Amino acid sequence: MKKKVLISTGGSGGHIIPATILYEHLKNNFELFLTSDKRGTKYINKNIYNYKLIEMPRISKNIFKFPYILFFLIFSFFKSYFFMKKNNIQILFSTGGYMSLPLCLSAKLLKIKIYLFEPNTVIGRLNKFFLKFSEKIICYSKNLRNFPIEHKNKIFFIEPLLRKQIYEENKNFENKIKKPFRILIIGGSQGAEFFDSKISDLIIEINKVYKISLIQQITDEKIKNTVKEKYKAADIQNEIFSFDEEIFKKYNQIDLAITRSGASTISELAFFNIPFLAIPLPTSKDNHQFYNAKEYFDNKLCWIVKQSDFNKENLTEFILKLIQDPNDYLQKKNNLAKFSYQNTWNNINQKLLNLLNEN
Repeated sequence: MKKKVLISTGGSGGHIIPATILYEHLKNNFELFLTSDKRGTKYINKNIYNYKLIEMPRISKNIFKFPYILFFLIFSFFKSYFFMKKNNIQILFSTGGYMSLPLCLSAKLLKIKIYLFEPNTVIGRLNKFFLKFSEKIICYSKNLRNFPIEHKNKIFFIEPLLRKQIYEENKNFENKIKKPFRILIIGGSQGAEFFDSKISDLIIEINKVYKISLIQQITDEKIKNTVKEKYKAADIQNEIFSFDEEIFKKYNQIDLAITRSGASTISELAFFNIPFLAIPLPTSKDNHQFYNAKEYFDNKLCWIVKQSDFNKENLTEFILKLIQDPNDYLQKKNNLAKFSYQNTWNNINQKLLNLLNEN
């Protein structure tokens, strides 16, 4: 009889996408269940994944919201507890975030094995709290910041989780600068207002010197037409989108990405050997986006600019120099190819199955 495994997720695409990838890796060997909060459901394909909705309100420091949050937490805990008990869950995979709290608490009381997942290079606060109750924590880095030294033995390193369709795409290994130079601007599953305005002006400046072709994520439907008109006036070929779960199909068209540094996004860019300029979200918890990018930067795979240091003139000069003297750019592409060569579906699949079958 197959073991019963629950994968809990919710919130943004950064939590949902790895959860669905875990589901695909385990579905042939385990009886699987999936839970999500309401926010996360918009990223889940309802035709593929049958999930249970377990809502959890955002944790707030507002003292007036405390009674409401406490009531909802108790309600979510009992809903989680009885769901797991009824379905005889034996293993919980938690992809982190505040929405994991009632499920991890329930699993602890029911003596269900807990496996944590941490794609960032800074351990999340709830993951850190539940670390002592877990079997292992699955990570993309062996050197997580803020990680308790006494639990180092619980780190289980794997290459970044990528959707199976990504491995089926052909990589573009051309090592040359093209004209037009193709840039992708992407702010993650929730986009980035900063990118909608500031980066658009940057692209127009670069295009005055070197022809640019552009794919850009725009979060605000109201300004899509405004941005498109700006690009039309500047004679820039462009494709604008809000959210595309198959964005990876565009990667082979790209020379350079300008991006936030959510773990899923930069893992995909690295796999396709796309050098990227990371502008981390400055409000990310514990500044984890900066440290995600820094790990790639330290391995000479990308460039980083803090949002507070953003300067249109300096960045225009930097990107034009990159295009006109491509040695640094091409070295990044070569480094990325070496960095991601071990990341295969079968390699990760075997690691995950070994992990669960050993414990």
